[in-house]
Amino acid sequence: MLKSISPGGANSITSINFNPSAFVEEKVRQIREYVGGSKAAIATSGGVDSTTCAVLAHKALGGRLICFFMDTGFMREGEVEEVSEVLRSLGLPLRVLYVRDRFMEALRGKRDAEEKRITFRETFYRVLSEEAKREGCDVLIQGTIAPDWIETSGGIKTQHNVLEQLGLNTVERYGFRLLEPLLELYKDQVREVARYLGVRLEASERQPFPGPGLMVRCIGEVKEEKLKVLRAATSVVERALGGLRPPPNQYFAAVVEDERSDASQAVERAVWEALPGGKVQYFNCRATGVKGDNRAYGKIAVVSGGKADIEELFKIPERIIHEDGDVVRAVYELGGEGSGMGGGSVNRYAVLVRAVETRDFMTAKPYHVPMELLERLCRDLLEIKGVSSVCYDITSKPPATVEYE
Repeated sequence: MLKSISPGGANSITSINFNPSAFVEEKVRQIREYVGGSKAAIATSGGVDSTTCAVLAHKALGGRLICFFMDTGFMREGEVEEVSEVLRSLGLPLRVLYVRDRFMEALRGKRDAEEKRITFRETFYRVLSEEAKREGCDVLIQGTIAPDWIETSGGIKTQHNVLEQLGLNTVERYGFRLLEPLLELYKDQVREVARYLGVRLEASERQPFPGPGLMVRCIGEVKEEKLKVLRAATSVVERALGGLRPPPNQYFAAVVEDERSDASQAVERAVWEALPGGKVQYFNCRATGVKGDNRAYGKIAVVSGGKADIEELFKIPERIIHEDGDVVRAVYELGGEGSGMGGGSVNRYAVLVRAVETRDFMTAKPYHVPMELLERLCRDLLEIKGVSSVCYDITSKPPATVEYE
């Protein structure tokens, strides 16, 4: 079974006036007309958007479609095999591309979130272009949806699958014409189309997983050891939070080097007023946030100590940001070794747990996970070699994005 399935129910949305049958009929016609007698390629990640788009394109083109799935090195434990099995079970003509080394080499030494996303995009489409040419495909079909291009065009963060909306000429740059059948849809509508097309529940109800995968949850520079810690932490978090009812709309782990600096006295006072006995530091890294309609790349505040109900903790980020406008999110330290400034050559990482509830992923608020569950989760995560601290993200979107990069 694929990782991170969010069952329907209380968190599901049914779009009023959206007719998946009419949508599929129209898009099948458009795909056939656009592709003509050519062959087309599609890149799939196993997520609901790309899988739905692949099934839709296969319905239109049959054997003239080739489906590529890249093992970039940023998938979760066992995910390459699981995704491949689901895609093949849907009758898709699948080719798996094993290109981990190429992505790791391209990303070596890069820490900035946007630089990493753009590097991922360029590597992704260069690989895809080479493979499409070998197969004689001059059309690329992909599952870009409305939130992807809205966030990218608005400058909040570059989604790797947004090209023409940024003025990129895909024929000149990569050698293929681009078709995006789902471009006007939101996630709930994509799920409706998936169900109509008979896509397996493992894909149609799957929790969102970013195209660049664990890269955007590996805050700062991507390293093999860091990815190993992140994969292990991701498995622990998904097992622990996947059983909540209703489940969060998205829940995951991120990892950052546990190196910190002190906050100002004004920020300390603001936290103390809301959390007597509490303290605050900053991780020595930056994360992506939203201020107004614009991207902000700012500090992560780490709040620790004190005692408060989790709903009261959710009010703390606003207090911190009021005193320091360079902060884009705050996390609450559940446990660990404090500052994480241990000696020796052993790397020490903080695991950041993120769980949100949202209707459309344009805005979101942190999920109220019972504190006793968070405490058990903390204990399990601290068992992972290299983990020195565990924190729970208490920030809404805005000012934070759902993902860290």
